[in-house]
Amino acid sequence: MHRKSKFSFKIKFSEVLLIIYVLLSAVFLAFKSGAFVINFKQIGFSVVSSMDKGVHFVFDGIKNTFSAVGELRKLRKDYNDLVIKLENYEEMQRTNADIRKENARLKEQLDFAVSMEEKNIPAQIIARDLDNAFTYLTIDKGSVNGIKKNMPVIAFQNGNRGLVGKVVQVGTFTSQIMPIYNINNIVSARIQNSRDLGLVNGLGSQDQPLQMQYIRKSVAESLNFGDIVVTSGENDNYMRDITIGTISKITTVDYNSSLNIELIPIIDFARLENVIVVNQKELNDRKSDSK
Repeated sequence: MHRKSKFSFKIKFSEVLLIIYVLLSAVFLAFKSGAFVINFKQIGFSVVSSMDKGVHFVFDGIKNTFSAVGELRKLRKDYNDLVIKLENYEEMQRTNADIRKENARLKEQLDFAVSMEEKNIPAQIIARDLDNAFTYLTIDKGSVNGIKKNMPVIAFQNGNRGLVGKVVQVGTFTSQIMPIYNINNIVSARIQNSRDLGLVNGLGSQDQPLQMQYIRKSVAESLNFGDIVVTSGENDNYMRDITIGTISKITTVDYNSSLNIELIPIIDFARLENVIVVNQKELNDRKSDSK
């Protein structure tokens, strides 16, 4: 038994030596033929290439991230610049529209002034006294421009010729107008259709209606809302048939023999900017010059 196991051990050891010898021979032959060198090169190339590709991917990702951030900032700046340009463009458009409206309004006033028979002086409102019932308007023309006290003042607004008031104070370069809504401004007027004569005065505010008095009750049925009231032209205070306003309310009072009539002014005083001061005693020489 002892000898047999020893013999089997020797056989196994010989086999191991044989395997080792074969492997060493194969390795030697491989080195000699260069096969291992090539494999090592391929393995090293693959490893290095993979690492290089990974590093390149990481750096490329970082580069793309920074590029994207830079592009985002540039896009944001471009967007803000475009917003500012758009706002400037819209403001310019609004300004141009305002200029066109102003030019059209001034042309309308000039054409109207030239067409008038009477000599007149176009003016612009530069101040308003709205603190009390005795309200006044200040214009940018005075005695040096030919303005005189008690001259009537009219305006051309939205295609309508309407009464504004009269000059009550004249300075060298400015003048003061008492508008028709001033409680002290009393105007002789007629209802255009019926030709009934009465007096019109204001209630102290441009936001309140005008009041017409001394129209007989007997003519109430012949009056209608919207009827036009014009200047009568009596006493030479104002020219004849200048529109004052339209009837908005008619009230009958038992103890009074006349009607209480309210008028809406034909002129929107809140939007009034330009007026025309009229010299009734002189003819308009500009009308003949323009022909």
